[in-house]
Amino acid sequence: MRERGLQTIARLCEQADDKADAVPCDHLLRFCVLGSGSKGNATFVEAGETRLLIDAGFSGKEIERRLAEIGVEPETLSGLLITHEHGDHIKGAAILSRRFRLPVFVNEATLAAAGPVLENLPQSKPFVTGETFVFQDFQIHPFAISHDAADPVGFLLNNGSLLMGYCTDTGVVSRLMQHRLSSCHGLVLECNHDPDLLRNGPYPPSLQQRVRGNTGHLANADAAGFLSDILHDGLEHVVLSHISETNNHPDLAQEAMAAVLQTLRSQRGDNCPVPTISLAHQDRVGEVVILGGRGEER
Repeated sequence: MRERGLQTIARLCEQADDKADAVPCDHLLRFCVLGSGSKGNATFVEAGETRLLIDAGFSGKEIERRLAEIGVEPETLSGLLITHEHGDHIKGAAILSRRFRLPVFVNEATLAAAGPVLENLPQSKPFVTGETFVFQDFQIHPFAISHDAADPVGFLLNNGSLLMGYCTDTGVVSRLMQHRLSSCHGLVLECNHDPDLLRNGPYPPSLQQRVRGNTGHLANADAAGFLSDILHDGLEHVVLSHISETNNHPDLAQEAMAAVLQTLRSQRGDNCPVPTISLAHQDRVGEVVILGGRGEER
């Protein structure tokens, strides 16, 4: 699947050269969830000449290995974006930053809360939650989410043609989330747990409460309800992420989303545009997603 994704990138670029009405390659946006879950999170995003990682929650070597699987050399990375200070999101950030002289974009509260894990960064680039900043080919908007961290954020990335949203590790769906992500063409969305599996699973009551609380993680139904609220014809692809290995199952997450899409088809007809739904994985690299293939539809 990953090889097919990379071949599609090349094929779309050839189309851009061969057809006047094709989407120019520079206007495409690519992303790939390298891994997602409580043991580590990292997502690769690319547009134009800019290559970013959102979070780096694996070891540096593991992130390099996963990048190699999609044909990306770590020396070509442009920078790192950090959502919050938990170890499964920042474990490899400092080593990658030092090894490849990468700027790390992080808000001040997260940097302080991370302590020694993010000390001695060669380039620390502070941002203010809620304020858009520009880095190379992207406009990047960090927006507040609800998680038990100092100042956790999701990201909206804009390459001038396409919008990609990233929102994991949030206990509730907020109006701010809906506002920021309502026009996305691609979305990485948390789909963490099934309430029944959580309730009947091995977690002690205190940990169950943390997971399902307002500063915890999104249940399947909450994520599906959010998707239903923001569905629009331009939404091309949604990647379900941070799926709990203990309190969820991929089939349950997909079933929740399939019900949303089926409702849409029943209202608008079987030929209405719907996003592709795919899964992020903890133990392996996910699909390479290429946004912009619906250029003539947007």
